Amino acid sequence: MNARLRRLYADYQQIRNEFTGHPYIDVEPIRGNPPEAYRVVYHMKGLELDESSNRPRVRSEHAATIYLHRDYPRHKPKCAMETPIFHPNFGSHICIDDYWAAGELLTDIIIQIGQMIQYQSHNSKSPLNAVAARWAAQNEHLFPIGNADLYQPDLDIDLVAGPGAGLQETDIEIELL
Repeated sequence: MNARLRRLYADYQQIRNEFTGHPYIDVEPIRGNPPEAYRVVYHMKGLELDESSNRPRVRSEHAATIYLHRDYPRHKPKCAMETPIFHPNFGSHICIDDYWAAGELLTDIIIQIGQMIQYQSHNSKSPLNAVAARWAAQNEHLFPIGNADLYQPDLDIDLVAGPGAGLQETDIEIELL
């Protein structure tokens, strides 16, 4: 198995571990085995532009597509929104340049996009959407739009030894804290 296929498989395993049952993010592989493309649905507050009033309004569901092209992971994945969004760093693609490194985990990119949707992070200095950048610069006091913590809590596992001098396999009790 070549290095790219190993990376794709490792990404898929990490995505399954991190996002199965996630309260705010659903990730579905859409092409390849191991997957080379994913559809990600975010259930959180972000903004879209209301065409009738030409003002931003809250949107509670956002969908993105992530493509892992031939040059991945040396080059960043191609990320694009499927649903309307009003954000300085979203245009024909999602600007993840500020975050990408070849060792970056795909799970982290998925979470970073969710943080961007909620305006927990944005970069108005090099925008893909100049109108959203101007609006964001004038309305910093409104941010973040959403406060969803996208990192799954780690399980705290406490191994408690039972009575006796030696630790036997049958003496181990696992408590979830």
